[in-house]
Amino acid sequence: MNSISDLLKVSLGSFTLGKLLSAALTLAVCILAMRLLNKLAAKLLSRSKHLNDRLQRILLTALKAGLYIVTGILTADALGVNTSSLTALVSVLTLGLTLAAEDILGNVAGGMILLSSRPFAIGDIIRSGEMTGIVREINLNHTKLETFDGQIVFLPNKELSASRIVNYTALGKRRIVRTVTASYDAPTEDVKAACREALAQVEANLIDPAPEVYLTNYGSSSIEYTVRCWTKPEDYAATDLALNEALRVAFEHHGVEMTYDHLNVHMVDR
Repeated sequence: MNSISDLLKVSLGSFTLGKLLSAALTLAVCILAMRLLNKLAAKLLSRSKHLNDRLQRILLTALKAGLYIVTGILTADALGVNTSSLTALVSVLTLGLTLAAEDILGNVAGGMILLSSRPFAIGDIIRSGEMTGIVREINLNHTKLETFDGQIVFLPNKELSASRIVNYTALGKRRIVRTVTASYDAPTEDVKAACREALAQVEANLIDPAPEVYLTNYGSSSIEYTVRCWTKPEDYAATDLALNEALRVAFEHHGVEMTYDHLNVHMVDR
């Protein structure tokens, strides 16, 4: 018994044989625990329906890095190294990196939020702030948007995840609301017939539910009618413009006057 105790106290450089064996055992246990935790985390993440493959790989990499740091500290402690200074150094380095990469980390956090919550997907038409366009790419740092006037805009994920996002594609349809005015002299049914004729001109681009035409307001010099119809998100702009032209042509065909604000000036001789 004394021989084993004496053997463990044999010095090998700066460390004893006992400390080296303890460190080796600690390292082996930590490596085994790391493998088990990584497998468990990978299995749990794979079952999640809200995390895609890219985000799962990022989380697993972050977990591995954290486990390696813990393993290093525990192994050093088993060797008899004072780990308080090492822990403080790791804390200072972590804080320094966090402050230096605050914007990058904010964008990465925002990217993880977008990838997990999925408010939009590649190919969706979205609006955020003053920007409207088609989503072409979603990275951890930024989201690439193609605007309808041919510009490529890179939106930082930190700002995008914290802003209001309107997704025009998610429902698979968009509603067009067009307001027109007609003279009080024009019969209501004639105006509605003109509106329905205009809708028939763009019928190929319309989807359910059926278009609607309503008398919605009585103005000071005109009656207001509202035309509502639904179309596919990708056909919205073309259908909206086509309906505008079709309404004017249909009103002329039915003899309905489109009123507008005007001022009558009467000259009085004195």
